[in-house]
Parts: sequence; structure tokens; C-alpha cells
Amino acid sequence: MSEREAMEYDVVIVGAGPSGLSAAIRLRQLAEETGQEISVCVLEKGSEVGAHILSGAVIESRALDELIPDWQDKGAPLNTPVKNEKFLYLTERGGFSVPVGLLPAQMQNHGNYIVSLGTVTRWLGEQAEAMGVEIYPGFAAAEVLFDAQDRVVGVATNELGVAADGSHKDSYTPSIELRAKYTIFSEGCRGSLSEQLVKKYGLRDAADPMTYGIGIKELWEVPAEQHDEGLVMHSSGWPMDDATWGGSFMYHLENNQVYVGYVIGLDYKNPYLSPFDEFQRFKTHPKVRPYLEGGKRVCYGARALNEGGLQALPKMQLPGGIITGCAAGTLNVPKIKGTHNAMKTGMLAAESIAEALQAGDEGQSTLDSYQEKFDASWVKEELYAARNVRPAVSKLGMKLGTLYAGIDLKLFGGKAPWTFHHKHGDHESLKPKEQMPQIEYPKPDGVVSFDKLSSVYLANVWHDEDQPCHLQLKDSRMPVEHNLEWYDAPEQRYCPASVYEIVTDSDGSNPRLQINFTNCVHCKTCDIKDPTQNIVWTTPEGGGGPNYPNM
Repeated sequence: MSEREAMEYDVVIVGAGPSGLSAAIRLRQLAEETGQEISVCVLEKGSEVGAHILSGAVIESRALDELIPDWQDKGAPLNTPVKNEKFLYLTERGGFSVPVGLLPAQMQNHGNYIVSLGTVTRWLGEQAEAMGVEIYPGFAAAEVLFDAQDRVVGVATNELGVAADGSHKDSYTPSIELRAKYTIFSEGCRGSLSEQLVKKYGLRDAADPMTYGIGIKELWEVPAEQHDEGLVMHSSGWPMDDATWGGSFMYHLENNQVYVGYVIGLDYKNPYLSPFDEFQRFKTHPKVRPYLEGGKRVCYGARALNEGGLQALPKMQLPGGIITGCAAGTLNVPKIKGTHNAMKTGMLAAESIAEALQAGDEGQSTLDSYQEKFDASWVKEELYAARNVRPAVSKLGMKLGTLYAGIDLKLFGGKAPWTFHHKHGDHESLKPKEQMPQIEYPKPDGVVSFDKLSSVYLANVWHDEDQPCHLQLKDSRMPVEHNLEWYDAPEQRYCPASVYEIVTDSDGSNPRLQINFTNCVHCKTCDIKDPTQNIVWTTPEGGGGPNYPNM
């Protein structure tokens, strides 16, 4: 019998993002419709709802229309409809516009909204709480609870007030168990508990390896004459080479604010590539710089995103629970959107669980109805249509792959009688340093390009320095004996927050990896890209990490 304090709920949801909150709201709606009493608890590791939410973001309102049809009357912060759209192909010194009408429909944004997804998430949290959902920000779910039959029966938070040496500080608080008949895991991309469950239950055995990208983003305030409210602009080409998946976004929202960011596929081959520095270099392009020069950078952040598509989705239901949204990998790559799909999968999970509870299963249901609901949904339909886009680029390169994607989506309508597959995980793609050219990045100019540490400052990152490091190494020898030897320590470059650093003695001897975990923005890139999968991302104390005000 556990000595930890335990709280009992019908449903516990891990993660107060769009998917988890949509599930919570839908559960309470169904409880009201059927007369059931369904108690719902949501755990959120961020200091507040929305603190860790980072996305482009242009969103479709499709799922929100279904979940809360009167969202406009209720003040949902979708304030900037898309009014104008541009797509650029960049060369090193120039480029040209691609007519938006030539793009596949999935890549067009008429009818969508430019939003701060963090602000939208906070609003969803308010709606959920008004319906009786209990939300606990600042509490990280660190452990999955199982019964004697190996079925999920809830989660436990991590302990608070543990010092770096493992001792208990005066502020020590033991972990708490949140027990549930059913548990929904909506942790976002590469969720730590979700990944444990995928491995434990073999949920990816019939799927392709998941592939990922890293998205790096800044929020700017620009002079009014440089602002075009409602403008959505994307680009491909420079600074990426043809073998590397990547592209930019720039979204002009209200109040003279602009989101600018860059996404790079984490299957890149050159260990000298730095996604952060590629983004900074992109902003210096003559077709980009005029939008930003004279403005002020307000916030910075980074987050991994799923790019594997339909063929890389794991089985999402498991004994006692369901994995939803980006924790499963439901982002639509050509749309560069995942919020609507994440919300819908959360809603489908709620419907499956409510049916099981109403049938009196008391947690014994295997929730097979979830897969049936997913297969019949518009989420499955649009992911099927988009399934060949990302693997085509991996197979053919950016130019030919993009051309193929246009043919697949426009000519075949996404219904080509074949499916391309991902063959390898992103951690397997790096080439030894001797086989790849070194990349010399220009020094930041402090006007439109900046260094990592000043950027991390704008992410409002906070971790208690006197706690165990949440970035754990399976083998402490690997960073120097393998990564440094073979790849010149790529963790120094793929991390967008200067967490990983090779340090030496004053004479240059005795190289070793220093982990500056207090810089961590929780992007999960290290967990994905480390060549030997030696880095394991675990949850730090709840409330730690970035605090994004408007991302």
C-alpha cells in the first residue's frame, strides 16, 4: 500500500494544452448531456496554463467550432483572421514569390486565424474550470501508476524540494498520486510519459519511426509602417540546402506584433548544423530583414514538433488510457498545423471514455472504440491525404520532394495508390564529422540576429538550480568518447538554449560535457536527436521551464 497521499478521479488528464483541455471540456459536456457525474482533473507542468505553449500559430477553427460553437460570443482570442498570404522561394541573395493559388489547398490559409496559442489555451482553461474541471498548474506528472494487471490507473507528481544531491530541503513536499479510472496523456510532442507507454505496450510496433522537426520562434513588435495585420508568409529554400528539410513562417497579428520562426527537420545529416543559427541567418535575408529592422524582439522559444504523419502514429489507446494530440503525433505537415487535430483527438478520447463509464466498465474497458472513432474522423482523412509529403522530401530532397508533394496533393488529391515510409529515426541520420563540411555562421548583428543566451533570457526560463538535473545520461562516457569523437559534440549545436557545452581544463585537455539544465526551454530536441539516444528528458520540478506570455 502506497504511503503517498492519493486523490481519486474518474479521469486524469496529463497536460493542459489544446488537446487535454478539449478532452476535459468534452467530458464535462457529455456528463451534463447524459446526467453522469464525471470528475476530471488536469495536471500541467508549467507555472500556469499556457506557460509552455509554443506554436506558430495559424489555426483552423474546425475543432473549436464543434467543441464550443459560440466561441466568438464567449470571447475566444481568435482576433486576427488571415487577410493576405505569400509564399517565397529564397536564394542566398534573392528569391521569388510563388502564387498562392498554385499551392495545394492544404497549404492555403483562407478562413484561418493568426493567434497566440498560449492565450487560446488559457481561454480554454477558463472554459474548462467554469464547467467544473480541476486544473493544477505547477505540478508535473512524473510517474505512471499501474495495477496488478499492468493497467494504467493514474499518475504521480514528482517530489518538490529535493536538492541536487538527493537530500530533502526544508521545502520538501512528497509526490501525490492522482488515481483515475481512465487517464489521458496529452503532453505534447515527445511527451516523457507517453514515450514510456509507447515502449512498454509496443504501441509503435506496427508504425514507422516518428520523425520530428525543431521550431524556433520569436515575437517582435515592429513599426506600424512595417506591419500588415493578417499577413501570413512562408518560405522555403535558403538557408537550407536541398538535402535538409526546412522553411520559415512570419505571421502578422494584432497590435503591430509579428511572429517569425523557422522549422528544420531533425533528420538533417551535418553535425555542424545549428538550427538556432540557421534561423538567425534567415532573418538577415534582404526579403525578410525589412519586416523586422527597427523593431524590438519581445520573446523567444523553441519546441520540437511531430512530422511523421499517419504512418508513424502509434496505437493510441492502451490499457486504462489514451494518448492524444501531438503526444501521438497528429500534426499535418503540409498544413503546418496540429492544433485542430490535437483538439479533435482529445474530444474523441473524451467520447470513448464517457461511453465506457456510462456502460459501467469502471475502468476495465480497453477503449477500442477510440480507434474506431479516429478512423471515422476528419483527422484520419486529412492525415491520410498528407501522408506522403514528408517522406517524399526525405527520399527525393527538397526541390523534387516539394514538386512531388504538389502533384500528390493537387493531382491525386492525396489519394495516390501508394504510401512512402520513414525508414529511420532522426537520431540515426548524422554523418561523421569528417564526411561533412563545417559551417561558419556570421556573428549576430544585435539588430535582427542574436546569440543564444540573450534569446534564452527572453524565454523567461526558470528552474531551481538546487534540484536534480532533469536531463539524464544513460552513460556518462558517451558525450566525449562517442559524440565528441565522431560528431564534434552536436548537442552543442542542436540545442537552441545552450544547455550542452563541452568544457576543458585551461590547457584544453580533459574535455567533458557540462549540462546547463537551468537554460532548458523544454523543446525535447536532445531527447530526439542524440545519436545514441543517451540523453533522457525527464520532468523537472513542476513550474520550471519557460514562461511564454504570448507565444
